Amino acid sequence: MEKITFQSKEEYACPVCDTVFHREELLSGGGRLIAGQLTDELHRLYQPSAKYGDVYPLVYQATVCPKCWFASMDKDFNLLPKNIRSEVNAGEDDRKDEVSLLFPNVNFYENRNIISGVASQYLVLRCYDYYGPKFSPTIKQGIASLRTAWLLEELHQKHPGENYDWLAMLFKKKAQFLYDRAVEYEQSGKESLSGARNLGPDTDKNYGYEGVLYLSGILKMKYGCAGTAEQRNESLEATKRTIAKMFGLGKSSKNKPGPLLELAKGLYEKIKHELNETDIDD
Repeated sequence: MEKITFQSKEEYACPVCDTVFHREELLSGGGRLIAGQLTDELHRLYQPSAKYGDVYPLVYQATVCPKCWFASMDKDFNLLPKNIRSEVNAGEDDRKDEVSLLFPNVNFYENRNIISGVASQYLVLRCYDYYGPKFSPTIKQGIASLRTAWLLEELHQKHPGENYDWLAMLFKKKAQFLYDRAVEYEQSGKESLSGARNLGPDTDKNYGYEGVLYLSGILKMKYGCAGTAEQRNESLEATKRTIAKMFGLGKSSKNKPGPLLELAKGLYEKIKHELNETDIDD
């Protein structure tokens, strides 16, 4: 199989254990990535190529120390607050034990595969507990949880019967909780989203704040709203109002991505259908 990655020239020094390493990067061009459809969760699917096989860009997004398994999104890796480093260092065995329960042979000194890609995104989700509000950790954890779920779904396609689909559902529900909380924190002023330069959620496009609002809604529709039927209806009504505001923005803004607007309209109609509404009342 042809080469799809390379080792970056830039050296990384782990802020926790001082290990020096190089990041594995995905080579671009040459037909390595054949873009497929965009899912309703803003996840870009890719088709396998005859030359390179299956390529999953999400596998290479997290920066992970190969020794202590501290992980984050790349831009935040060297920005870990110094006063927290001893705590992160003390948690090394716990991080490794949690991953090893599911994937006992992960090795971040080796080139990544889809299993170490899942592990890397889980470690990002876990390690943002160490970052303060200025880093927008909640939404970054939501993104990492979604990416973990998407990679688990790919594993399920390759290995059905191993319960990867069940695990993926758990991480989708975790993402729903985190997206909902991130929106709540942004609106209350408790934690801004501005500490996240790219709100993704995937690697091909940044859908920004409106993408966060949409994802909060679609994840709530599909995986959230636990409780009574009345509580679910109230939650969906609030989501419908938020999506309706997006319609107004979509009509007045030429910069809003077209696919997002169409997906938001589709979500709006699904919510109306569940609430047994026939007329637009917003």
